This record gives sequence, C-alpha cells and structure tokens, in this order.
Amino acid sequence: MTGVKDRLLATIADQLGNPHGLLGKGVAFVLNRGNKRAIAAAVEAAAPRPGASVADIGFGGGVGLGLLLERVGDEGTVHGIEPSPDMLARARARFAMESAAGRLVLTDGSLTALGLPEASLDAAITTNTVYFLDDLPAAGAELARVLRPGATAVVGIGDPEAMAKMPFTAYGFRLRPVDEVVAALTAAGLTVEQHTLANPPIPHHLLIARKS
Repeated sequence: MTGVKDRLLATIADQLGNPHGLLGKGVAFVLNRGNKRAIAAAVEAAAPRPGASVADIGFGGGVGLGLLLERVGDEGTVHGIEPSPDMLARARARFAMESAAGRLVLTDGSLTALGLPEASLDAAITTNTVYFLDDLPAAGAELARVLRPGATAVVGIGDPEAMAKMPFTAYGFRLRPVDEVVAALTAAGLTVEQHTLANPPIPHHLLIARKS
C-alpha cells in the first residue's frame, strides 16, 4: 500500500508542476478554482494599466490570462508563458479570439527562460511556480531583465509551513523560506514589498517586486 500511495502522490505532484493528458484537464480546473483568489490578488497588486504589456508566467489553468486581458484592454498585450504543452493548447483554444487579435501571445517558456526582449514588460505575475525551480537566482535575474524601469512583478507563493503539511509536496516540490525568495529578487536589483493573503487552507505571500 505504501508503494501505491507514493506513486499516487508523486503523480499528483508531477501534474501540479506540469499538467498533461486527461488527468491534466482536471488539474487545470482544480488550479483555476484553488488559485483564483491568489492570482486575482497578484493581478491587483501588479496594477497593470490599460494598454500595458504584461505577462502571466506559468499560467497553468489560465485564469490569470483572463484577468490580465480585462485589465489591459484592447490596446494592451498579455504574454502567457507556460512550460506545459497541454496547458498552452488549452489556452489557445479558450482564448482563440484574443490570440488572433494579437492581444494574447502564448509561448513555451519558464521563469528562467522567458523568451521576451529586455525591458519589454510593464507588469508580470507568477503564482505557485517557484516550487519547481532549480535556479532561483536565475529566475530573479530573468524577471528583472524583462521588466521596464518602474514596472512591477508579483510572485505569489503558498506559505512554506502550510505547504509542507500537504502530502504531495514531498514529491518534487522545493519549498523555500519566503526570505530566500525575497533575497533572490533583491539580489536581481528589485525592491520587494511583502503582503500576506489569508487564503485557506493555504495562506499565500505576495512578493511585490519593483524595478527602479
């Protein structure tokens, strides 16, 4: 039974990091439902204006894409960057009109390889993605690279102590102290403000990183 349990938890952890296949469709729904409050708070903290160029990095189920499209309006551009081919395909189907109009640009990428020009974004959000990074300083540097002066990136993470109590996080999640994530962003030259969002069952921390 222990082996079966381990395989099940490992499968859940793998799907949360890279949703795919038939199971990935269900995971996308769960991600949207479970993360919506944290993602909405990240969008609010990033405060993108109409006409802005923004990004949702590791968008998963895609709820953040819709929220950002609403905020930037018809003259703005949303970049959706995601490593999962299945989630990219899902977003292309869901937001076909926005993609055809050039308002949404969907690309394969990650926090350490965004594929965007230097100083091209007014705002960016990434929620519940840092658990799957090997190189946190590289991610901080890449975020800083693509932000314009005065731009804001919001990194949302579940409280590490609360996350550690979830059975699946022992299988491939890297739960770093919040201060370690703040330090990586600061080392990249960003000024970080921290907010805590009560988001039962897992509180979230919003790290609001601004580029001078």
